[in-house]
Amino acid sequence: MSILLKNAQVILPEVEGGVRSNCFVGTRNGRIDYLGGEEAGLTDRYDRIIDCTHKTVMPGFANAHNHAAMTLFRNYADDMKLMDWLFSKIFPLEDKLTDEAVYWASLLAMVEMIKGGTTVYSDMYFFMDSTVKAASEAGMRAVLSRGLQGESGGEDLDYRLKENLELYRQYHNSSDGRIKVMLGPHSVYTCSEAYLRKVVKASAEHGIPIQIHLSETKEEVRNAIEKYGMSPVRYLDRIGMLGNTTVAAHCVVVDDEDMDILAARGVQVVHNPGSNMKLASGIAPVSRMLEKGINVCLGTDGASSNNNLDMLEEMRMATYLQKVSTDDPTALPVDAVLRMATVNGARALGFEGLGTLAAGSPADMIILDTEQAQYYPKYNVRSALVYSGSSADVETVMINGSLVMEKRNLITLDEERILYKVNKWAMKLTQNS
Repeated sequence: MSILLKNAQVILPEVEGGVRSNCFVGTRNGRIDYLGGEEAGLTDRYDRIIDCTHKTVMPGFANAHNHAAMTLFRNYADDMKLMDWLFSKIFPLEDKLTDEAVYWASLLAMVEMIKGGTTVYSDMYFFMDSTVKAASEAGMRAVLSRGLQGESGGEDLDYRLKENLELYRQYHNSSDGRIKVMLGPHSVYTCSEAYLRKVVKASAEHGIPIQIHLSETKEEVRNAIEKYGMSPVRYLDRIGMLGNTTVAAHCVVVDDEDMDILAARGVQVVHNPGSNMKLASGIAPVSRMLEKGINVCLGTDGASSNNNLDMLEEMRMATYLQKVSTDDPTALPVDAVLRMATVNGARALGFEGLGTLAAGSPADMIILDTEQAQYYPKYNVRSALVYSGSSADVETVMINGSLVMEKRNLITLDEERILYKVNKWAMKLTQNS
C-alpha cells in the first residue's frame, strides 16, 4: 500500500536544525518516494492519506545495543555491581531459559520499542531463532547475534559459534531485508584470546560484522591491563577485531589513545547512558569521541539493567551526562544527540539510508503528537522533543512502508497476550531463585 503523510512538521536529524513545516511525505514499496510541499494531483497518487496537521514526523529511532529477551529480568536484580549482577543473578537465571521464553520476552521488548518509536534495534543473546521469529512477526528491523563466550582456540568451532554462523546463513537479509546478523563475542573477560581470534577468523572468512561489549567498567580495564598489559581496546586492536564493521557497546573507560584507535579503525561506538548510570559504570566521553570523528550512537542495553527501552529518555540522559561531566552546558547539543539516536545508529547497524527522510530512503518513520502542553511555547521542536518529550508522545509507527502502530494501537502484536505469557514465564524461571 502506498501512503501519503500530509501537512506534517518534519524533523530531519541529518540536517543541522533541520525542520520543515507543511510537508508531505509519500511512501511506496517500502521507500520514501516523495518529500516536499503540496503539488497538484499529489494526493491522487497514493492509496491512503494520513493527515498529520499538528503532528511531527521524523525517522524512527535506532536502538543500537539491546538484549531484547532480558525484559524477562526487568526489576529482578537491581542496585547491584555489574559483575555481581551478571554472575550471581543474571547468568544463573539465563541457564534456565528456553526458546519459548526468549520468544515471548523478545515480543515484549518489541511492544515497548515500537510504542516508543524504535524501528530498528541490535540484539545479542541466545535462542536467536526465537528472536528472528518475534522480529519477523512484529515487522521490526533487527540486527541479531548469538552471544559468544568461550576458552577453546582449537580448530573445531564450538556450538555457540556454529549457532551464530548458522543464524547468519539462514536469516541474514531475510524478512524483506529487515533482519541482519552479526557475530556476538560477549567481551574480553568472557572470551579467551584464542577464542576471540577464532571469531575474528570467522568474521573475515564469511564477511560478518562483529558486536562486542568493550571497556564498560574500570574493573574490566584494570583486569585487562593486569592480564594482557594493555587496555581492552588496545588488546582487541592487537588481535585484529577492530574495524569499520565492529560495533563496540559502552566504551565508558577509554583514554585518548584508545579513542584514537577507535577512530582510526572506524569502530562504531554505542553509548548506553541509562545502563551505565544504573550500574555505576561511569560516563563515556562521548563529546571527545565525536570530536575525534568516531560514529557514536545510542542504545538502551537490556531492560534488566536500565530498566526500560525508551530512546527519548536515553537522548535526554546522554546530553545531560556530557554537560555535567564536562562542566559545559553546550556539550552534546540537541542536533548531535538526535543524530546519535537515528542516522548514526542506522549507519552503525549497516542499514544504508536509514535514519534520514529523503526520496529513496527506507520508509521507517514515526508520527509524534507534539500538540501537548510540554511542547508549548512553540520555540524549537527538536529541543522540545529531546528535553520535554516522552515515548508516550509516539502516536504512529511505520517500518519498511508498513504501519505497525497507528494512534497508539499496535497492529502486528497482541500486547495483552504477550504480557500474560511473559509474566507466566517470569514466575516459572524465578521460582526457588
